[in-house]
Amino acid sequence: MLFSHLRHAEQTLSTLPEPLQTAVRHLRDTDFEKLDVGNYDLRGRDIYVQVIELMTKPPSELRPEVHREYIDVQFLCRGRERIGVADDSGNNEIAEDLLAERDIRFYRDMENETMLEMVPGSFAIFFPWDVHRPACQADGPQPIRKVVVKVRLAALSQDGGPLGAHGVG
Repeated sequence: MLFSHLRHAEQTLSTLPEPLQTAVRHLRDTDFEKLDVGNYDLRGRDIYVQVIELMTKPPSELRPEVHREYIDVQFLCRGRERIGVADDSGNNEIAEDLLAERDIRFYRDMENETMLEMVPGSFAIFFPWDVHRPACQADGPQPIRKVVVKVRLAALSQDGGPLGAHGVG
């Protein structure tokens, strides 16, 4: 997991594999307030963008999730949000497994959860070994606008980076 703010985009870019650089540059260079809610291809199905509006909720009403095929780059445009995060220890009870259909597995809860405080401009990169619980309320429920850039893990190995070969189950 990586957590940063777009004001540090230039310093962050040099540390990332090219597909993740593409995602962060897109966050930096796009006015998401002008885009409709929906999905947009950035580089086919290797990198695509979801523009989302929703209400934050108490963590107890949200299920932690993981993805195996895609890395999530989550960016907050408007509002305040907390995102729970923890290492996928292998001890979390599966609530619903939709990996084959939608590349998402939900857990009932997660061990050792830490909360990230997201403010406009914040972004977090969640790898397949990071459990995350997005859209948690900060100071009560509130509407948020966020963007999730989905980067196919295999695109990182095509880039010559080691992350694409990381095995997760």
